[in-house]
Amino acid sequence: MGWTLNYLVPKEPEYLDKFFLVIGKALYIATSFESKCQYVLRIAKLATHYETTGDASATMTLAEAMKDLLLGQTINNMKVLRYFTANDVAILERAKDARNFIAHESADMGFLSSISTELINEKLSRLRRELEALVAGDNLVSKWIYAIEEKEPAPREILNCMKTDLI
Repeated sequence: MGWTLNYLVPKEPEYLDKFFLVIGKALYIATSFESKCQYVLRIAKLATHYETTGDASATMTLAEAMKDLLLGQTINNMKVLRYFTANDVAILERAKDARNFIAHESADMGFLSSISTELINEKLSRLRRELEALVAGDNLVSKWIYAIEEKEPAPREILNCMKTDLI
């Protein structure tokens, strides 16, 4: 049957509901991570432009003209800026891969009526691993955003609060 939603009853409706709740939470983190990376890149580009030119007017014009890139392009742009280390970029690239799994593959399970408990458990196991990488990247960009907005380093208590205990 070609329809994703059809008249056949799922084998594990309660377990599926819990699974999709977890996927939704993971997707929220994944989407936020992408937006945060775009924001950090925008700020870094503007800072670099202003430091290079000293022209506030030209920097404002650049800010108005900037467009957000896809996540992979955003991270590639970060590689060439002095603010980001090779280790930072490696963490972000691994988080990007985790984000892509969550956004494109984590809920791809076939027809609802044929999803088994075993398949759900396999997907959850992979999701846990991917979330660990995503959370590491999200913590990194969140730390930068805190420093940008608060003009001071992020407190350790905040850095340790994001956990992968969604599942």
